[in-house]
Amino acid sequence: MTRSTVCLVDDDEAVLGSLTALLETVGYNVRSYLSAQEFLRREITEAASSRIDCLITDFRMPEMTGVELQQRLSDAGADFPVIVVTAFGEVRAAVAALKLGAHDFIEKPFEEEGLIRAVEGAIGRAQALRTRSSACRQARDRFATLSPRETEILGHVASGAPSRTIALRLGISPRTVEIHRTNLMRKSGAKSIAELVGLAHEAAFHDE
Repeated sequence: MTRSTVCLVDDDEAVLGSLTALLETVGYNVRSYLSAQEFLRREITEAASSRIDCLITDFRMPEMTGVELQQRLSDAGADFPVIVVTAFGEVRAAVAALKLGAHDFIEKPFEEEGLIRAVEGAIGRAQALRTRSSACRQARDRFATLSPRETEILGHVASGAPSRTIALRLGISPRTVEIHRTNLMRKSGAKSIAELVGLAHEAAFHDE
């Protein structure tokens, strides 16, 4: 089973060492960086294809704060969850992080179990979103091959209309509707009308 990868960014070497040891103990693959710039250079520029399942970043760092790093990642289209670590009372930092889409923020000093739970939650959410996004892309690609008439009929099928009703609405024969429905099943790869409708909803979700 592939281990999830957690990246750490903190300018305190002692903190990086302790967090790395903690997360590796519970089974994560950990890569750590002493600055946001180093992280961006190694993970986003030079190795853009490397898989990151979660990023934990300190908020208060020289040159580039954790929230500024988060903004850079957002601009780059990064799809992994971010957990921002803040000092007690840094409410504005926490609010800014959440507005930028941070999965969570944790106040120092934090409990080890709380941090691990936050990482597990972030990774679980990210994996679910990636799975949904992949399903949506596949559905969209399948429906991209439909003709305009097939797409029109798909809309009626998705609304629950039977073939005879669709035929009356479109001014065509029920037999023609059935032929189009057969083509819809073949092109989409669906094994049932229920699956076809589900794929149509996935494709619509992707385009939202």
